[in-house]
Formats: sequence, structure tokens, C-alpha cells
Amino acid sequence: MPKIDNEIFYTSAISQHGITPRGVNWLSQNSQELRFEVLLSMLPKDVTPYTLADAGCGFGDLYLYMKNNMTLPKSYIGIDSLEQMCTIAKQQTQGEIYNLDICKEELPNADFYVCSGAMNVLNSFETHLFISKCFQSCNYGFVFNILHGDKESHTYNYITTQEIQTIAKELKVTSLLIRDDYLQNDITVAFFKGSA
Repeated sequence: MPKIDNEIFYTSAISQHGITPRGVNWLSQNSQELRFEVLLSMLPKDVTPYTLADAGCGFGDLYLYMKNNMTLPKSYIGIDSLEQMCTIAKQQTQGEIYNLDICKEELPNADFYVCSGAMNVLNSFETHLFISKCFQSCNYGFVFNILHGDKESHTYNYITTQEIQTIAKELKVTSLLIRDDYLQNDITVAFFKGSA
């Protein structure tokens, strides 16, 4: 079970802040975009030949960020467990949006999977499952950011570098990249299967 009720966590934020970064519980647009920048820096410089699946896509903000920076993939797939998010993401991206629970349902295949922040309210078991399923559903790699450290929280999920390395070993990750130099208590991780 998630640490908190996922639907209440996000629908209350949308009610309070609307279709903004705070509406998906980001501290600010700047912190959201910094995470996007670091996440995208771990993908191939030219993403135009690839399909990209955004796990926990929210409003489709990553797609809009990529569009504003003129770096769109061949096709964009958004996945979110909240129907309201999917409706908004579809309107904002005109992309292929799936209303799925990543931990429980079969995922579409894509060249790369990415996830920005969606695992922050899962428990440890669900985080492991989420990472495994996204990695298994990609052709080349899964890049994600998550809260970093060994803090205990009733709301948020933190993961240590050692836990990340253990999961990478279990999944037989070919190449592991880690960045934790951009925001306190945050880490961006890339699990690759081979060269794209």
C-alpha cells in the first residue's frame, strides 16, 4: 500500500493549485524544471528517433518542457493512475495517454521510460516493483528521479544509493548512471540495457 492515499494527495493539490507544478505537488516550477533538465541530460542528445514513455506523467509537463526546448521524441506516451491527470495530459500533449496503475497493470513498450517524482509517495516494495516494470517495458533504458537518502517519513519515500545499486544488480542493468548534485535529497538514476 502507498504511504498515503495517492488520489487524495493529488486531487487535493489540483483543487488548491490548479494545473500548475504545485498542482502535482512540486515545490515550484523551478525545482520541477531542474529535475526535468537533469533527467533529459541522461537520455541520448537527439531523442527524435525514439519513443518515450512518461511514467506518472501528471499533466504532461515533461512533454511541454521538451516541446518548449524543441527536443520532442518520435512519439510520447503518458501513463498515470489518476483519470483526472490523464484527461488533462491528453488535452495538453495530444499524445497517447494511458490510465494505468504501473504496479498492477501491463505497460506499453517504449524505447525509453522516464519518471519524474511519481515514486515519491510509494512504499519501498512498490518502488522496487515500479522500477522493475518500467525497466522491463523499455528497449534501451529507464531514467527516473526520486527522493534520496535514508530519512523516515510518513508521507514521502526515500531511497539510498545502495538500494538503487541492489535493484540495478537484480535487474541486470548494463550501465548505471547516478546524479545527486543538483538538489538536496534528490537523485536522478539511469538504468540502461545497452547502447541506443
